[in-house]
Formats: sequence, structure tokens, C-alpha cells
Amino acid sequence: MSWLPRHSVLVPVDFSDASREAVRVGLELAEAPANVHLIHVLPPLDSISPGVVWGDITDERRAESVRAFFREFARREGLPAEVTLVVRIGDPGLDVAEYASECGADLIIVSSHGYHGIRRLLMGSTAERILRHAPCPVLVLRRNDEATG
Repeated sequence: MSWLPRHSVLVPVDFSDASREAVRVGLELAEAPANVHLIHVLPPLDSISPGVVWGDITDERRAESVRAFFREFARREGLPAEVTLVVRIGDPGLDVAEYASECGADLIIVSSHGYHGIRRLLMGSTAERILRHAPCPVLVLRRNDEATG
């Protein structure tokens, strides 16, 4: 199995500096920018959230706002127009793995925030869920600063 170049690369994006680095690596490892898929997954709203109860906020409205932000993010970062931007609502780890199957990804590149201890217990690990459910190899990029606690 050759590591380079990859035909279809999927990069989950949470708009952090770490995910910006993952996008950069994805563009380097893909055959072409058109083979790079960036995905952001929003957790669904709770039915008892005030905005939901009053009818002001819906998952689709949130998704549309994030799509607009994603397009602006791509423009600001100077990403090629051929890169695919996807916004979904669901469980981030599971939805990333599901989309990897749908788009035929042969590599997922995910940034890790490096949380451990109680912070990891409270926040979970999206990277770990992706690793467990991915239909293809996953490259986890370690956080490269000292604030991993």
C-alpha cells in the first residue's frame, strides 16, 4: 500500500489551528485538491434547548450558518475552490466514518487536541471514535504545543 499520493482524502475540521494543519497535510497528500473533502459535524440540538422550544433555532438553520462560515473559512485560508466542503448534523466520530465510506476516502486525516485525564473523560475523543469506526486508514496528527492538558 502506497502512502502517496492519495486519491480521496477526508479531513474533519473544527476550525481550530490543529485542524488547519490537518487541512494543509491533506492537500499535500492528495493527488489533487478536488480529491480533498473537508467535513464539519454539528451535534444535534437537544429538544429541551430554549431555542428549540421557542422555535427560533433548528438544526438546519445552524447547518446553513456553519456552511456560510465554512465557505468563508476556506476563502480566508486560501483553499482551492475544488475542495469539497460538507456540513452534517450527528455524532462527529460516526458521521466522519460514514462520510468516508460515502466519498470513497482512502485516508482520513484528523487532528487531535491531546486532552487527557478528566478533560478527556468530560469531552470524549472524536479522534478515537473515528479510529474505531473508519473504513480506511486514519492519520492522527498530534498537537505540537505544550498545552495538552
